[in-house]
Amino acid sequence: MSSRADEVMDAIRGRRSIRAYEDRYLDDETVLSIIRAGIHAPTTLGLQPWRFVVVRDHDLMKKISDYCKPILLLSLKDMTTPEAVEQKALLSSKDFNIFYGAAVLVLVLGDEKNRFSTYDCTLCAGNMMLAAHALGVGSCWIGAAGPVTGNPDLMKALKVPEGWMIVAPIALGYPKEIPEKPPRREPEIAWVR
Repeated sequence: MSSRADEVMDAIRGRRSIRAYEDRYLDDETVLSIIRAGIHAPTTLGLQPWRFVVVRDHDLMKKISDYCKPILLLSLKDMTTPEAVEQKALLSSKDFNIFYGAAVLVLVLGDEKNRFSTYDCTLCAGNMMLAAHALGVGSCWIGAAGPVTGNPDLMKALKVPEGWMIVAPIALGYPKEIPEKPPRREPEIAWVR
């Protein structure tokens, strides 16, 4: 493989979901570079059904976290796996914030009229997380932020326009620590020749 291919493969294999961030400013130009990398993702028919909201307001992020945590706890109520028990303990802590102290939250929004926007915006978010890693910035897709869509006041504060949906809430910031690589199962592959 060429050194360029090695760099790309290293970025793919080296990226981690970061859940602990330094209390450090992430400049606008870096955030814009990450978003610009996102828009180079594949998009059905070239429609590019995305737009973005960059949230730097940590008080708003806390309000979103505080709104989402009890909803998430309720969804885990009957689950007893070790992972669920750990999540319940985290979500029950008043100090826990679902954004892990990230410097910035970027919402990738999808056009509700475009039936492919969820796929396209997911690919965009994947590019963004790889670009962030390449720039030394940590990222994490915050699925726990999903319930915010049920709160019209928070959606208004987030400036999510009518006709648009939050597809990918991405936390960005400088990592406090890089977690170990999680084990990956070998892919199940059916070859058709």
